[in-house]
Amino acid sequence: MTGFGRAESTRAGRNIIIELKSLNGKGFEANTNKLSVLVSAWEIPIRNLLSSTLLRGTLDVKINLKDDSGRRRASLNTDVATAHFLKIKELADALQLPTTDLLPALLQLPEVWSNEQEALPETEWEALQDLIAEAAQQLMEHRRAEGAALQQDLENRLASIEASVGLLQPLEDARMKRIRERLLQALEALKLDGYDPNRFEQEMIFYLEKMDVSEEKTRLTQHISYFREKMLNTEVAKGKILGFILQEIGREINTLGAKANDAEIQQIVVGMKDELEKAKEQVLNVL
Repeated sequence: MTGFGRAESTRAGRNIIIELKSLNGKGFEANTNKLSVLVSAWEIPIRNLLSSTLLRGTLDVKINLKDDSGRRRASLNTDVATAHFLKIKELADALQLPTTDLLPALLQLPEVWSNEQEALPETEWEALQDLIAEAAQQLMEHRRAEGAALQQDLENRLASIEASVGLLQPLEDARMKRIRERLLQALEALKLDGYDPNRFEQEMIFYLEKMDVSEEKTRLTQHISYFREKMLNTEVAKGKILGFILQEIGREINTLGAKANDAEIQQIVVGMKDELEKAKEQVLNVL
């Protein structure tokens, strides 16, 4: 969700510069503290326009407007100046002071000068919308370029988890054999005569079924396949659903670890968890 967009234009004798910077965020949040005074009245429409295009992320919005001459448009507020002059003249007369040099001081008083426009007129706002949309599209292009690298990294994480699943089967077979031998040795150590071998086999099968992880591996493979399907989907906003799928992948990996009862399998599971956590961190960057 990170990116940068910039657009600049000179329209109606006014230079407009728009800069957008996006960082990761769970929702959409726009920081509009750097808006020009002239466009502050359009803050809500600006937020809505950016939200509909960028969808998510913490956005820093900077819009600067100035005359191409570099001078501020200002006008003299004659009513305020006259009121100040009368008060000052009244005070000067009471103190018997000269009033010939009042004008320079008067022009420095607050509210004597005011901006020619307090808000951008609607005719210029329509042109500003086009420029905002241009900057937003440029930011989206940055996001797409980042997304291509992000997709490859996520694919590598999934491939690593899949490869780890493939390593489990030989270890599972060896684990089952060791468990069976250990139970037989324990039974023989008790020196019990006349135990039922058939009943022993039934109990052994029941015990080993509880430790079987075939279903977990199947579901894990299905979740990975579904993740790939959603990742390659052309829809724009899919970061949240990818996060949900990774949660399901994590549940299956945790169950594998809980059923492992084997040091070598646990090592593989730890490696799978490490890849999963890295994938979760990367998905936070997905729109």
